[in-house]
Amino acid sequence: DFSRYGNASVITPNRSEAMAVCGFPIRDSDDAIRAAESIRARFGIAAVVVTLGEQGMVVVSSGSVAVIPTQAKGVFDVTGAGDTAVAMLAVAIAEGMPLEDACVLANAAAGIQVSRIGAARISRSEVLAAIDAQSTIAQGKVLGLETLQIAVRQARGEGKKIGFTNGCFDILHHGHVALLEAAARECDLLVVGVNSDASVTRLKGAPRPYVPSAARQAVLAALSSVAWVCEFAGDTPLELIRALEPDVLIKGADYKVADVVGGDLVLARGGRVVTPLFVANVSTTNIVDSILASRKASP
Repeated sequence: DFSRYGNASVITPNRSEAMAVCGFPIRDSDDAIRAAESIRARFGIAAVVVTLGEQGMVVVSSGSVAVIPTQAKGVFDVTGAGDTAVAMLAVAIAEGMPLEDACVLANAAAGIQVSRIGAARISRSEVLAAIDAQSTIAQGKVLGLETLQIAVRQARGEGKKIGFTNGCFDILHHGHVALLEAAARECDLLVVGVNSDASVTRLKGAPRPYVPSAARQAVLAALSSVAWVCEFAGDTPLELIRALEPDVLIKGADYKVADVVGGDLVLARGGRVVTPLFVANVSTTNIVDSILASRKASP
């Protein structure tokens, strides 16, 4: 009887419970979304998360639908999986994390639980490591500022040093990759700030960017050197640096330390500003010019 949960913020029925309430079979995520929407409308619940075992979970709230795939690599014992997911979800929401991101953590925690025999204690660091290992947007590497601040605070509480660098990364090239790898060696977890599309256009002029922000962030998130990616709308990442308070600020060796935006803030907190390397003669502009020149030269 879900009427007792009327006007709740979020409920987490499993497949069987949702089927019993809705009266139709739930075979896949589309059925689960339909069930969640029905439950929301019928009982006035703000958000419904339907757990689907090996098919992951669906999240339905006002104007938002998400399908989160399972992260279990092997299922040995399902004991405690549901309780683990609910506990992780509750903790993440209580800490202010957006619902969809909280569900990603909950799903990861459940995936770890079923890979073990019996009900096991799952640590926060294990959950974050499992998410990081997947290297995809849906599993938490591309974050909004509020969620990123929570992740950074948690990591710092575990003794991790946070590094930060930024750029447009319009067409990712080996110069970018080399700098990001060097930056990652300066810290435990590297945050990459990415200029928004409007910011790139202001800085570089039309028709830049050639690659939209979401795609640029996705490519960066796929790199093992990068822990998290966050877009910023300004012409500089100053406000992002102010909000994250990184321990290390990294830019290319073509910058002087005194000229690095936000460097004074990091140094004032006892942090470091480093400029490890610069790969010459490679840039997005050079790549595009080379492509255009080859097209003109071809018959």
